[in-house]
Amino acid sequence: MSEPSFPGRVLIKVFKGVNKIVAWDKLPSFIGVFNLLAFRLELQKDNLHDVYPDAGAQGTAASCPMKDPRYLVTRNSDGLFNELDEPLMGCTGMRFGRNVSREHTKKPTDEELLTPNPRVVSEQLLKRTEFKPATIVNLLAAAWIQFQLHDWVMHENYDPGTEEISVPLLPDDTWPSRPMKIVRTKPDAPLSKTDESCPAYKNINTAWWDASQMYGSDEATTMTLRKGAVLGKLAMREEGHTEFLPRDSNNLPLTGFNQNWWLGLELMHTLFALEHNAICDMLHEKHPDFSSEQLFDTARIINCALMAKIHTVEWTPAILDHPTINTALHANWWGFVGEKLDKLLGHFSKNEYLQGIPGSGVDQNNVPYSLTEEFVSVYRLHPLIPDNIAFFDTATGSHTKTTPIADLAFQKAQYAIDEKTTFGDAFYSFGINYPGAITHNNHPNFLRQVTTPDGQTRDIATVDILRDRERGVPRYCEFRRLFHMKAPTTFLELTGGNKELADKISSVYAGDLEKVDLLVGMFSEPLPKGFGFSDTAFRVFILMASRRIKSDRFLAGSAWGEHAYTKEGLKWVQDETMGSVLVRHFPELKPALKGNDNAFRPWVKVGKAGEYKGVETTA
Repeated sequence: MSEPSFPGRVLIKVFKGVNKIVAWDKLPSFIGVFNLLAFRLELQKDNLHDVYPDAGAQGTAASCPMKDPRYLVTRNSDGLFNELDEPLMGCTGMRFGRNVSREHTKKPTDEELLTPNPRVVSEQLLKRTEFKPATIVNLLAAAWIQFQLHDWVMHENYDPGTEEISVPLLPDDTWPSRPMKIVRTKPDAPLSKTDESCPAYKNINTAWWDASQMYGSDEATTMTLRKGAVLGKLAMREEGHTEFLPRDSNNLPLTGFNQNWWLGLELMHTLFALEHNAICDMLHEKHPDFSSEQLFDTARIINCALMAKIHTVEWTPAILDHPTINTALHANWWGFVGEKLDKLLGHFSKNEYLQGIPGSGVDQNNVPYSLTEEFVSVYRLHPLIPDNIAFFDTATGSHTKTTPIADLAFQKAQYAIDEKTTFGDAFYSFGINYPGAITHNNHPNFLRQVTTPDGQTRDIATVDILRDRERGVPRYCEFRRLFHMKAPTTFLELTGGNKELADKISSVYAGDLEKVDLLVGMFSEPLPKGFGFSDTAFRVFILMASRRIKSDRFLAGSAWGEHAYTKEGLKWVQDETMGSVLVRHFPELKPALKGNDNAFRPWVKVGKAGEYKGVETTA
C-alpha cells in the first residue's frame, strides 16, 4: 500500500468533507478533477492487496535472468522483464490480486454460492425483456472493450465433467438439461493458510497493456502468428483485395486470443493487425537497416501504446461522457499542460500531473502489479451486446441486411464480410449501430443459452453471478463500503426510486439487501449524468486505469523514449487516433467520420442510412 504525501492526505480530507454536501460529479469540472485525484490517492492507500505470501514470488534478476538484452527495449510475450528487479511480475500465470483485503474474500459455502439461485437472478433481473440501447456510444465501443479485456484477463477453469457447480432449476425452467452444470474456476495451489480459506486464481493472460490478445501470451504463439510474413509483419490471408486473419484447424482466427469470438472482435483484431503491418512499413522506410526482428519488436510496442492511449483519451471519455472525466483522462495522458502544449514544447518534465503518466517513472504503490478479481467483476459488460446488427452500404447508406448476433459469432464471424458487405461497410455499420445499455434486464438472450466451440452450453448471465460469488468478490453493499462509498439502506434507495425494480430485487433476494450481488447492484443503481456504467464500477476504474499505465516500464518507465520506440514511433503514438487508424485502412469511412472527434461516439449517417428506423441504429 502507498501512504499519500501530506498534500495528498489534506486533499483526501478536504473532499471527504465536500462530498458530504456535493457529489463529485456535481462539482465544476476543474474542482472535480481534484476530487477524483483524492479518490485515487485514498484507493491506492487502502485498496491494493498482494495475494502472495512474500515478495519472492515475483522473481529476481538472479532467479530469472534476462538472457536476451533486447527485452530491455521490447516486450516479452510471456510478460517477463517488465519490472527488471521482479521479472515475473504481471507475466502469464501470475495470480490476480485483490482490491479488498483477503478477509473479505473467503471461499463461499455451497449454500452461499447458490443463494439466491443464480439462474433465478438471471431470469428475473438480467434477462433482456426488450433491447435498451446505449445512445451515447456506438457498437465499436462494445467491440473495443472486449478486445481490450482479452488482452488483460483470463481465468483458468477445470476441464468439463470434472469440478462443476450444479445449479438447481425451477420446474418451469426451459434449460435443456437438469441441473445446470457450470465448470468451476481452478484455484492456484495454496502457498499459505490464507490461500486455503481465501483461494487465489491465476491470470493465464499477461496483466500488462501489451496487446497479448493479438500477439499472444507466450513467445511460441507470437512466432506462430508471424509465420510466413516478412519485414516484422503479422501474417494475413488475402482473398482478392481483402486481407483477413488466417484461420486455425477449427476455422477460428489465428491470433493471440480467439475465445468468445464474434464479428466485433473480427473487426478489431483485423484493424490492429493491419495497423501493426502499417507501422512496420513506416519503420522500414525510416530505418532500412532494421532487421525483421527489430521491425516487429518496435511495431508491437508502438501499437500497444497507441491502444493504451485510445482507451484512455477516447473510449473512456465516450462511455463516461462527463466533463470532469474528459479532463481527468486527458490529464492522465497529457498532464495539465494538455496535448497541444505537450506537442509544442516536447516532454520536458517527469511530473505526471504536469505532463501525464507516460514517461513519468514507474510506481507500483508498494504492491506488485497485477490486475484484480474486482477489476474483472466490474468489467462484466455483456449487456453491451445487441440482439441484431443492421448493415449498411458505406457509399450509399442503403440498408443491406439485419443479422442476428448468433449468426455473427464464433466461426460464422468472418462470413459477414462477403461480396455485398466489405470491412468498410461493417465498420460503418458498427459506427451507427447502438450497443445495449449496461443496465438490469438487458443481458442478451443469445448469451443466456450459448454453445461455444468447445461444446459447452452456458447461460452467461448465470455464470457471471456465480463467478463473483465463487471467487469471493464481496456483494454489492459490502463492496461499496470497502471502496469508501455509502451503501444503500433500502432497495428503493439502491434503485434511485424505481419502486417496481426495487420490489423485484427485494423479492429475488428475500428482502435481504446485504445479499444483493455486485453485478445486480451495479446494473440497478442510478448513473451520474453521461455515464454508461455505474459509479460503483467507476471507483475500481479510478484506481486501476492509471495503475495500468503507471506500473508499466514501456509506458511510464525507462523504455518510454526514442531509444525503444524511435522518434517516428513516439510521434505515431501521440498523433494517431481511432479515427485516423480506421481511415488509414478503410478510407471510404472518411465521410462518416467527418466532424466526429471520437470514433466511439455515434457516427454521421450517410445517404439513405438516415431513412432506416430500426432500433439498432442511431437517430
